[in-house]
Amino acid sequence: MDDYRLVSIMHVPIVEARNVSKSFSGVQALQDVSLTLREGEICCLVGENGSGKSTLIKVIAGVVTPDNGDLVLGGNPYKQLRPIDSIRAGIQVIYQDFSLFPNLTVAENIALSHQVARDSRFVNWSEVYSIARDVAERMEFQVDVRRLVGDLPVADRQLTAIARALLQDARLIIMDEPTTALTQREVGSLFRVIRNLQEQGIAVLFVSHKLDEVLEIADRIIILRNGKKVADGDVSDFDNTKLIYHMTGKHISDDQRMKPVEKHHEREVLLEVRDLGRTGEFSDVSFSLSSGDILGITGLLGSGRTELAMSLFGMKPADRGEILVGGKQVEIHSVQDAMNNGIGYVPEDRLTEGLFFEQSVAKNITISAIDELTSRLNFIDSKKAETEAAKWIEALQIVTPSGAVPVQTLSGGNQQKVVLGKWLATSPHILILNSPTVGVDVGAKAAIHDLIKELAFQGIGVIVISDDIPELVQNCHRVLLMKSGQIAQEFSGSDMTGSALASGLVGTAETRSGANV
Repeated sequence: MDDYRLVSIMHVPIVEARNVSKSFSGVQALQDVSLTLREGEICCLVGENGSGKSTLIKVIAGVVTPDNGDLVLGGNPYKQLRPIDSIRAGIQVIYQDFSLFPNLTVAENIALSHQVARDSRFVNWSEVYSIARDVAERMEFQVDVRRLVGDLPVADRQLTAIARALLQDARLIIMDEPTTALTQREVGSLFRVIRNLQEQGIAVLFVSHKLDEVLEIADRIIILRNGKKVADGDVSDFDNTKLIYHMTGKHISDDQRMKPVEKHHEREVLLEVRDLGRTGEFSDVSFSLSSGDILGITGLLGSGRTELAMSLFGMKPADRGEILVGGKQVEIHSVQDAMNNGIGYVPEDRLTEGLFFEQSVAKNITISAIDELTSRLNFIDSKKAETEAAKWIEALQIVTPSGAVPVQTLSGGNQQKVVLGKWLATSPHILILNSPTVGVDVGAKAAIHDLIKELAFQGIGVIVISDDIPELVQNCHRVLLMKSGQIAQEFSGSDMTGSALASGLVGTAETRSGANV
């Protein structure tokens, strides 16, 4: 694209929001927010959870009607913007929950809307599969388009949602945390797609908590804090420190965040795993976990790390090897077996696995400890349950008007804290955290890291599964690297550096479909 073309398209507004405000039940989600999105522009929207990002996206999409302010799409003003108006204006949104049909195939999710739009009485399945394969190839997305979406890992579901959006006649694609579950290679592929869209004059509003990615992909950055726009400028005006300051309103020292964790003294062995395996997913896994330990487990998607965690929690029972808890061999064939042995598990995907979204914060926290809150006559002691929920809301500093509000009204970081509270209420000895800070902002991330260290200080054995290298280095005593379903390397002490872990992660090619063991 020549310079003249790039300059000219950058001055054509696709979306203009002027002094937009919105409140929910007295909580001010947006206050006098204005922004302009132009053709061919990659704009990154950042801010802590609860800053108003999701509300602003929904306003642009016509899902939420603002209390005040004006919206202009493609030069046309709207007094009440509807979702169909937004779609007709060329706006496509990829939400965090992907909005896919798990019982349909990848091809059906990507291309059926294309067939429906043609108003044909019959579906041309050959064309559906061809269209899906073509758009997947554009993204370097290697997948069998005949597979059910519900059988895909999180990363492939995300890529399917992006592929579907790319197929539409979009002028602006809004991507809400699109790289949450992607590997570094997949992120690079996505960024190539985004830049290709830019060359075609398509704008992208990229919402992310990963500040390094923001600085890499953005032309312009808009920052929200507490519902207000606090910064809006060219990417060259920002660095990591400035982004964090504008997002939080305070300076967070890199030295403080990088301070390593230290063990206090020798502790009791809580968990021992000997030659554990599950056919097709992982094999010959051995390690131990002592009270007060924070053990990291990392590996690319498909390495077997999540499958191992699910086996320890009884969701995918191992079919060989031994598990010892407190020195005694145990059989973990179900979630109840794991809970009976003092094991808690915070899953990777809190949207579908960790929470009951329409239920209250209090009920979500107390559900796992329901047996302890039930009387001999099988009645729930509501007073005791309320007290238990209030204890964890306070201890975890969950920002909520009360324990009675639906958990779906909370920000992502606070939802993650609710999941933590749910398992802490069971008084676990062993806590497995699968990607504990995925999709949360820097402030909530620091708070969760502090909580992990506090839990370890109290004697709980913590397993952190993550591909966030700084998170592992800053918070773990040692890290196990998994490849092809096996533990390939262990890092500890002076050997546990970011560069060493990064080299280990990319040292061997992985497949996402699982280990062939």
